[in-house]
Amino acid sequence: MKSTRFRLACASLLAMAFGLAAGPAIGKIDLIGINVAGAEFTSGELPGKHGTHYFFPPDGYFAQWQERGIRMIRFPIKWERLQPSLNGELDDTYAELIDDMLDQAKKHDMRIILDVHNYARYRGDVIGSDEVPVAAYRDLMERIAKRWKSHSALYAYDIMNEPYGAADALWPAAAQAGIDGVRKHDRKRPLYIEGASWSSAARWPRYADELLALKDPADNIVFSAHVYIDSDASGSYESGPGKKFDPMIGVRRVEPFVGWLKEHGKRGHIGEFGIPADDERWLKAMDRLLAYLGENCIPISYWAAGPSWGNYKLSIEPRDGVKRPQLDLLEKYVGKADCKDYGPN
Repeated sequence: MKSTRFRLACASLLAMAFGLAAGPAIGKIDLIGINVAGAEFTSGELPGKHGTHYFFPPDGYFAQWQERGIRMIRFPIKWERLQPSLNGELDDTYAELIDDMLDQAKKHDMRIILDVHNYARYRGDVIGSDEVPVAAYRDLMERIAKRWKSHSALYAYDIMNEPYGAADALWPAAAQAGIDGVRKHDRKRPLYIEGASWSSAARWPRYADELLALKDPADNIVFSAHVYIDSDASGSYESGPGKKFDPMIGVRRVEPFVGWLKEHGKRGHIGEFGIPADDERWLKAMDRLLAYLGENCIPISYWAAGPSWGNYKLSIEPRDGVKRPQLDLLEKYVGKADCKDYGPN
């Protein structure tokens, strides 16, 4: 059987031969990326007001990341703002803000992973319920792909952020609908598929085997897990590392995900990871995690950047012109690995 890499190479050559539209050329995989959050903020205020309840990057925002060599941006968006009614037209205001963000990304040579940041829910009801049929989710993904498939800054679709709870059992069927929706219009770009139970890397093998049955006619799926290293793995970091803190905790928590990828010959990505900078032990654990992922050619998107975080302790936005320690660590690994495709190796 031909390998995934061989099939993808052939698809790329065919695309060039026939002049087909495609996203940004992959070349070497960018292992260090960031989440630029804000457009999904304040989900309790819908549709909300731009600049008050939710935020898109101001003009020139991406320049600072371009200067640091960070090109891969996971960009969360809110389904209810983009599509106020199920199966309805996209909202002009919100969609045009996405247009502007992508145009700015193109100007600064950014690659955008467009992330539907909805936890497999719409207005609180899970995809696959009577209130939110799977077909309505497919409709959303069809509309997203149809509108932005030709934009050169769009690199990939993260079709849904962190399914959890009542959505877990329904997620595999919903994920297939999301794949089918995108592939109706876009057969080129990668599809990032998250897992059940908050897409936890540590719990991934317990929930993800059903995702092996997903069918992508483009054979371009990347599985995307999340990991945080506080005591409950929630990312809230309500307490410090503790006296018995293991600096390998990040590696330990992603190993089940990486092991599953290796077992099944799949490609992986870490879509969210972040730490506070108030204890050197967090930074040491982050350093070891980044080294491990780099060795395995698994990209990571740090949570989070964005100009509207205020004093959020995981933010890597400079404060009063001072660079955050987490960003120093990210920059240590920018451009260092020579990975031609997603791992693990």
